[in-house]
Amino acid sequence: MKGDFNEIINSSKPTLVDFYADWCGPCKAQSPILKEVSHEASDRVRIIKIDVDKNNLVASKYQIRGVPTLILFKNGQPVWRQSGVANKQQLMNLIAQNV
Repeated sequence: MKGDFNEIINSSKPTLVDFYADWCGPCKAQSPILKEVSHEASDRVRIIKIDVDKNNLVASKYQIRGVPTLILFKNGQPVWRQSGVANKQQLMNLIAQNV
C-alpha cells in the first residue's frame, strides 16, 4: 500500500478497501471483479487492497473477522461494509449511490 491509510481514506474521493489474504480463495475471486470496477470507475472511486496478514493493526481497528471484507469510506467514515464476494453490478451501484 502506498501512502498512509488514514490519509487515503480521508480524501474527498470515496475509497473502497478490500481487506484480503493471499491464502483466501474467495479473495482471489474478488480480485478480478475489483480490477474491472477500478477500470470503469477510477474517476469516481479509489480502490485499495489491504492484506490482513501484513496489516494486523488496520484489520483489527476495523474488526475484520473474515476475508474478503469490503468497506467503502467517504471522508474517512465507513458508509458501507460487506464480508464475502461482491459482484460487479453491486459495486457499481454502490459507487453510483455514494459519489
